[in-house]
Amino acid sequence: MAVTSAALGCVSWGKLGRYPPWPGKIVNPPKDLKKPRGKKCFFVKFFGTEDHAWIKVEQLKPYHAHKEEMIKINKGKRFQQAVDAVEEFLRRAKGKDQTSSHTSADDKSRRNSSEERSRPNSGDEKRKLSLSEGKVKKNMGEGKKRVSSGSAERGSKSPLKRAQEQSPRKRGRPPKDEKDLTIPESSTVKGMMAGPMATFKWQPSASEPVKDADPHFHHFLLSQTEKPAVCYQAITKKLKICEEETGSTSIQAADSTAVNGSITPTDKKIGFLGLGLMGSGIVSNLLKMGHTVTVWNRTAEKCDLFIQEGARLGRTPAEVVSTCDITFACVSDPKAAKDLVLGPSGVLQGIRPGKCYVDMSTVDADTVTELAQVIVSRGGRFLEAPVSGNQQLSNDGMLVILAAGDRGLYEDCSSCFQAMGKTSFFLGEVGNAAKMMLIVNMVQGSFMATIAEGLTLAQVTGQSQQTLLDILNQGQLASIFLDQKCQNILQGNFKPDFYLKYIQKDLRLAIALGDAVNHPTPMAAAANEVYKRAKALDQSDNDMSAVYRAYIH
Repeated sequence: MAVTSAALGCVSWGKLGRYPPWPGKIVNPPKDLKKPRGKKCFFVKFFGTEDHAWIKVEQLKPYHAHKEEMIKINKGKRFQQAVDAVEEFLRRAKGKDQTSSHTSADDKSRRNSSEERSRPNSGDEKRKLSLSEGKVKKNMGEGKKRVSSGSAERGSKSPLKRAQEQSPRKRGRPPKDEKDLTIPESSTVKGMMAGPMATFKWQPSASEPVKDADPHFHHFLLSQTEKPAVCYQAITKKLKICEEETGSTSIQAADSTAVNGSITPTDKKIGFLGLGLMGSGIVSNLLKMGHTVTVWNRTAEKCDLFIQEGARLGRTPAEVVSTCDITFACVSDPKAAKDLVLGPSGVLQGIRPGKCYVDMSTVDADTVTELAQVIVSRGGRFLEAPVSGNQQLSNDGMLVILAAGDRGLYEDCSSCFQAMGKTSFFLGEVGNAAKMMLIVNMVQGSFMATIAEGLTLAQVTGQSQQTLLDILNQGQLASIFLDQKCQNILQGNFKPDFYLKYIQKDLRLAIALGDAVNHPTPMAAAANEVYKRAKALDQSDNDMSAVYRAYIH
């Protein structure tokens, strides 16, 4: 069903992928941003944020008609700020309309009064008027585009018509299209409430095949709109690869929790320990989706930003666990994970029967099994849930979550996993997620070392590194990971998205996992040595792509 009343300037609720409905205004898209093919859509600027995106017609709702409904189901400081911004915008728009209406009425009154005074009362005056009209017609013949008087023009034209004339006409479009699109905000809002949009229902995108979904509607915000058009094509292709339905035959089939659909935040109190590259993005998305979150970090200053966004501050890990229903943790390595649980004022001291602990750190299976045992021994519930991704994916809420342990707790974490990731897998008993995560990172780390090796070999043999990247991007190896890491190397930009020291740690643990079952891992072992050399060159705190420097020194 077409939305006939949605047009430029409309204020409405826009539904973007798995994100909750958010208030926005339909605006003109940037000139270099092409409209996605397929269903009719509008470009929406969201209030209270710098984000905007293409939104399908069926994912738009009129603002006023659904305001109360949205306020009930959405929480959080950012959401309230967005609603406040809408209300302020509407108040200003209403004030402008009232001022314009009064001005028009006053002008019309003055014009009528003037006409009364100038109305001819005798035959002589009629003859004078006739002569005057002849002169006027002659002057109009010389210049038909001339307007008679400013006050008469203002009094005779409605605000809508003036807005249409002042709006710049798009090249190649007839005036009638312009009339359809250019509508003042206040008039549009009233039209939306009375028009067909008032009867719309959300069309949950989960009901559509993921492979047919346009990634612009899932996760394509302002941060992407200023890049060249070629980037849009690459991003589109890569996101389609990421969003294909999985055919996992794991112990439990892949549970796609967050690619599509609305998120209703759990009413449970959430705690989060560790605000590093990954943890920061996760907490940000939990807050954005309306969860009640208490945070703690070893460096307390990192908590300040999240306190401003509505999070609560916990003084110790034990305090966070004791005051929250479910506490997540994401720290750097096995030692940090153990210290967090077993150390002074640690997690274990806050565990009581029914308290839940979810460890999202990438550690070995022995470590996570030990932590599970001590948590459960105190009557707590335990779930391991390491994540596959990087800082950007964490910020975007597009992580892949690998979980194992308490299945009931996994289900209780549903809204949290939807907020932080696009897909989650439940892999059975404790330890399985740790093993799978190490294998995934072993493959990733080895691939990164191979990319660096290929780029340096191209350089020393006189081949263009950029051409090599272009060729790879056109072949079967094309991926977001390949493109981003090669760009890092070509630009010499090694700002960490995934710390080199952590990928080396994961390679070391994966090799140990292979040794434990007497399985050879020669490729991982070779890659591990290259990363160790890069660490010796002081690259530990750079991105994993800095392994390139191990080949050129």
